[in-house]
Order: sequence, then structure tokens, then C-alpha cells
Amino acid sequence: MQVTEKEVPSLDEDDLMRLVAEQACPFVLILDCVQDPHNLGAILRTADGAGVHAVVAPKDKAVGITETVRRVSVGAADHVPFAQVTNLARTMERLKEAGLWLVGTSDRATKQLYELDLKGPLGIVMGAEEKGMRRLTEENCDFLAMIPMAGKVECLNVSVATGVCLFEAVRQRRVVG
Repeated sequence: MQVTEKEVPSLDEDDLMRLVAEQACPFVLILDCVQDPHNLGAILRTADGAGVHAVVAPKDKAVGITETVRRVSVGAADHVPFAQVTNLARTMERLKEAGLWLVGTSDRATKQLYELDLKGPLGIVMGAEEKGMRRLTEENCDFLAMIPMAGKVECLNVSVATGVCLFEAVRQRRVVG
């Protein structure tokens, strides 16, 4: 396959599973239908900074790697493995079978993000702009967590919320003990 400057090849589900199997403590980010290329670009930049091993997104109803995503990511789109999968729920099941715990963010969660143990093999699951996670995606999460909000707005932008979640996992993983 010839790749143009605007087209970055993505991993498929089997490539993703091989990559996860190679990691001592896999750290994966799962995006459920993020559609704004500016959000995906910012998320990829944050994922790179947090040391995420791969970002997973569905092929349908989600943005892929575009020139805008590449520009906003400031190069991270060229470095962070990006898997576009046909069936996100099935991929999540396979990740769980590979030993990852999946933590989804939801305003319906009863626990705060900071109450969960994020140190082991982990997949952080983020929902789409405005709608959050789809039902089946949420059902495939082992745990749901909320980011506590003190102000008047109900939630953060998905790229900002992703940064909060990823770097809480980074903080916990760096704590000795």
C-alpha cells in the first residue's frame, strides 16, 4: 500500500493485540466515536506525553488520522500507534481477555477517578463529544469513574478529560509501592 502525506496507515485489531501482548504493563486509550479532528489531535498529543501504547477508535462514526489531526497533534499522530477497529465492543472484550482492566468515564459513575487503582494493565475509555459512551461500550467497561466537577458546567471537553484521566494513571504508576 502506498501512503500519501495525508494518509497514515492505522493498525487493525490483530496488530493491536500483538502490540498489547508485547507490553509488560499495557496502557491503552479507547475512544468511542470522537468526531472532531481537533479533539483527536489533542488527544494523540496527550497520549504520547502520557506514554500510552496505543489509541483505539472505531472505523465508523469517528474521525481517523487526517491532515488536521496530524497538525494539531504536533507529530504525535506519527508516533502513537492508532488502531481503527470494525467492532469496538469485540476489541474491548479481547483487551479484557488479554488482562487489561477497562475504566470508562461517565457522569453516571458512583466513584471518582481518583478512587480507582489505575496501576496495572489498563484501558481508559472515553466517550464522544456531547453524547459520551455508547451503551455497549459502557457495558464492556469493568469500572466507571467520574471526574469531579466543582463549577456550573457538567463535564469537560473530551480532550481535556482524557488528559486528566491519562495523567492520573501516570501519577499512580509512578508512585512507589
